[in-house]
Amino acid sequence: MFDWIHDYRLLKPLFDFVFYYPLFMAWMWIIGGLWYYYHYERKDLAIEGEPPLKSHPKVTVVVPCYNEADNVEEVVAALDKLVYPNFDIICINDGSKDKTGEILDRLLPLFPRLRVVHQAKNQGKAVGLNTAAAVADSEYLLCIDGDAILDPHVIPWMIRHFDSPRVGAVTGNPRIRTRSTLLGKVQVGEFSSIIGLIKRAQRSYGRIFTVSGVVTMFRKTSVHHIGYWSPEMLTEDIDVSWKLQTAHWEVRYEPRALSWILMPETLKGLWKQRVRWAMGGIQVIMKYTKPLFTSWKQRRMWPIYIEYLTSVVWAYCMALVFVLWILTMLWPGIPHGLHVGSVLPQWHGLLIGTTCLVQFFVSLKIDQHYEPKLTRYFFWMVWYPLAYWMLTTFSTVAAVPKTLTRKSGKRAVWVSPDRGLRQTPVAGGAESVPANPAAPGASV
Repeated sequence: MFDWIHDYRLLKPLFDFVFYYPLFMAWMWIIGGLWYYYHYERKDLAIEGEPPLKSHPKVTVVVPCYNEADNVEEVVAALDKLVYPNFDIICINDGSKDKTGEILDRLLPLFPRLRVVHQAKNQGKAVGLNTAAAVADSEYLLCIDGDAILDPHVIPWMIRHFDSPRVGAVTGNPRIRTRSTLLGKVQVGEFSSIIGLIKRAQRSYGRIFTVSGVVTMFRKTSVHHIGYWSPEMLTEDIDVSWKLQTAHWEVRYEPRALSWILMPETLKGLWKQRVRWAMGGIQVIMKYTKPLFTSWKQRRMWPIYIEYLTSVVWAYCMALVFVLWILTMLWPGIPHGLHVGSVLPQWHGLLIGTTCLVQFFVSLKIDQHYEPKLTRYFFWMVWYPLAYWMLTTFSTVAAVPKTLTRKSGKRAVWVSPDRGLRQTPVAGGAESVPANPAAPGASV
């Protein structure tokens, strides 16, 4: 009756998909990233400092804060040193329970550019951004996280893109300053070889899945046009990216807009972060499925929609292979058709691993223009396929049911994640040295 499960060919499509999908996407990112580098990025590398600008419109740097007592003074001091003649700073204290509000009030007389807005309770990053947009008197909003240390020339590199009237947002290039552990070192390579390369590739293909919430400049007119940030979305940066692009605003990537950020350095902290990211992506996919495929005008969004949805399917297929492998070891009588002998690298694993190393090498060589000694992290990236693919697989598998069962319209408020051991970037962004441990506090 169940002879079909003895037929190995029935599982072959599953194994082929699990193998070929990451191989295909890796080469897509490599080719797209290289095209972006040679078409857009390379010519800018000859410019030292900042690019020439036709004008200097006012920019408001927006810093939503929740429990940022250990970071906010350092962040504001760094912002005050930005090389641009016409900007101010708005910090939104979103009901912090620590001394964030007291510190901001103390900084007011020290930094004339600074304005502070106190909100009575924790309402989430999206509400904080909406509040700042309402009180800002400038057309351009540079939105960062409460732990972000910006390169002094960020504003000129981003504002130049807004010469085009269709540009609604420009996202920057986050760099990791938590590098004291293996997890931290691997994330340094990840943000170059995966996140940075994907943004370059997606920009080459026309649409970006998400801006970086830690450093993005928005045209306020475009944000007003789409109804501002959505408080119920777990990842407001992904959602606003889709809202802008489905409303036919252009989103660009600026690799020279560097922002130094803190990231988790414990497995627990990393797991929570990646589950939230996955939930945010799934939320957006669910939200935009009908609008995307009922309008031909949204066809340019289809590739990134299909890419993300396929990655979710791949995660479940990969998890199924692991389950079958465990059953094979524990159940001697498992039908041959469900038999998975090993998940350890063989010839196909060697091919994927080699492709990953090519991807890591290409991306690190590109980004070493911004961090000259970045290629030394190539060694640590050999751990990426093993550790991070598994993390991505199981965080995605966990995120789908959590997203589907989440109460509709529930507001996404702030939590306090693992921030790792803080690192302070040295001038030029090439190196970093340990600083004091950072207390929790970041956005959702």
